[in-house]
Amino acid sequence: MTNRQNFVPDSGNTRLFRDALGQFATGVTVITAQADKGPIGMTANSFSSVSLTPPLVLWSPAKTSDRYPHFVKAKHFAIHVLRDDQAALAQDFANSGTCFDHGNWTRNAQNVPILNSCLAHFECRLVARHDAGDHDILIGHVDTASIGDGAPLLFCKGQFGQYSGLPSAD
Repeated sequence: MTNRQNFVPDSGNTRLFRDALGQFATGVTVITAQADKGPIGMTANSFSSVSLTPPLVLWSPAKTSDRYPHFVKAKHFAIHVLRDDQAALAQDFANSGTCFDHGNWTRNAQNVPILNSCLAHFECRLVARHDAGDHDILIGHVDTASIGDGAPLLFCKGQFGQYSGLPSAD
């Protein structure tokens, strides 16, 4: 058995709480929308499915992000699930919301930037926004989705990684 530290999360131990949350491996997404000054993007691992019927998904932007106002104002957005070879793209969008100059992207009918080379993407219209502490929960109705080939990019303990348990294509 490994050492275990029990604690009550509070404002004095947010790093410890964040480290505990980091034990959960997630996929990596880039969320895009059209802002007043052009396309905007943000790397997020807070993506989740909500419902199959109707098709609903959610993600949760941090209120402290300088990109937050653009996303909560957007009526449409797209969620892109990254492939295991797209860690640099994830890092670029984590650092800058305007790094579209080196990517393969187009715009959909709602003028939302669509990254064309991702594992999957979901074109959404905002249907609900819920306050959730230092984040908001944005729920989108999926109007269009796409799926491609490959393996997902993962994030765990502050690091990008790959899932090695996928069956071979043979």
